[in-house]
Amino acid sequence: MTGPGDSPTLADYAERIEALAVELGMDFHPVHFDLVPSNFMVEIAVYGLPVRMRHWSFGVRYIHHLVRSHMGHSRIFEVMFPGDPCHAFMLEQNSLAENTLVTAHVLGHADFAKNNALFARFMSMAGGHILEQSAARAHRLDLAFATHGQERVEAVLDAALALETHIDVNQPLHRPLFPDFAGAPAGRGPDAFNERFARLPGEAAPAPAGGPPVRAPLPPQPEPDLLWFIAHYAPDLEDWERDIFLAVREEAFYFHPIFSCQIMNEGWASYWHARLLREATFLPHDLYVSAVKAHSDVVRPFASGQQLALSLNPYHLGFSMWEHIIDKHGMDKARQICREEDDFGFIRNYLDDELVERLDLFVYESRKDGDTKIANRDIHAVREAILAPKFNYGAPCITVNKMGDDGSLDLRHDYLRDGRGLELPQAEKVMDYVARVWRRPVSLHTVDFRGVMRVISSRKGGL
Repeated sequence: MTGPGDSPTLADYAERIEALAVELGMDFHPVHFDLVPSNFMVEIAVYGLPVRMRHWSFGVRYIHHLVRSHMGHSRIFEVMFPGDPCHAFMLEQNSLAENTLVTAHVLGHADFAKNNALFARFMSMAGGHILEQSAARAHRLDLAFATHGQERVEAVLDAALALETHIDVNQPLHRPLFPDFAGAPAGRGPDAFNERFARLPGEAAPAPAGGPPVRAPLPPQPEPDLLWFIAHYAPDLEDWERDIFLAVREEAFYFHPIFSCQIMNEGWASYWHARLLREATFLPHDLYVSAVKAHSDVVRPFASGQQLALSLNPYHLGFSMWEHIIDKHGMDKARQICREEDDFGFIRNYLDDELVERLDLFVYESRKDGDTKIANRDIHAVREAILAPKFNYGAPCITVNKMGDDGSLDLRHDYLRDGRGLELPQAEKVMDYVARVWRRPVSLHTVDFRGVMRVISSRKGGL
């Protein structure tokens, strides 16, 4: 605390901002704030967590981020991890005004994470102590490096991280295995929806026929959770290798709501940091002005000096939408939307014609000669263009179609659902990774970017 004549510190302002947030009706788990140097903040940003399983790909991301940062294209004000408690990291080099704004922004994230249904569902499965869990997984991986050697462990991590977004978010994190025999209960989790579904007319399991039981096919239906399937059904995978696949999958479950609610979440945090600063009458005028300038830099639609943006700023779009919703429908409606929606429902239901026109949103196309032109201003096209990168966790729709009697693996790309083909060189590289851990023949049926049918096959791999 400060004494007579002392200047207020960030801790003083943070305490009063948190009290104001509670007074305004915000509801959040406790937040632990840490001031960290810039190099540590960059490591958090590229690794995704302060302590995480080490892998060469994170080093590549680190170099890429440093280049962007030195060119002035990237600046990190904070990194926040939802949980109970939440953990937030702020830059030591930030000004007092910037970190005051960051404090208010983080409280907005914490409010969103506690009250949004998708965050609540996934946190109940993946746990609310991600930092401790991640550190424990990193320790297990270090033991694997020491026991099995860098080459073997990195080969498994190559495959797992190449597939890290290929999970089934409609299934629970801890799900039962498939039944061994046809007619046995399906391997869906004991959630209320599936229990009600099973009781619908015509959904009862058929009476068992006479004769010996018939072994069920693997999988009994196309399986999109590639990490889960490989972890449990790869013929020759060792326990430590399965542990790596399941660890990567568990972290993917934790990050899924952050990915799926990015526009809502960043907009909600930006709305609340703006409101908290506006109503924080205890802030000195010069600090308030500096914080508001930082706010404007965060939520502006395009880079300084530019008059047109071809990439979307989720802070700007989300902030504008929440202000629009609260002005038209009130805070109670906004809180209902916050609880019930993800970005798909948010954009499709609440990005209206008025906002599209005001924000000058459009769909553009770039030609091979480098020319770029506006292709569409229709609101439905704009909504779907915003959401397209978010479909299926941003990953191609790949499913396990069949596991052969010889242990071979048949994968299928649902390119009709995807709406696009695969980049074949990248797909071939991922197939090589998968074949090295599956250790039997692996094939992928897909189309290329021209729509031509292709089958990518990998010979039997192995470590």
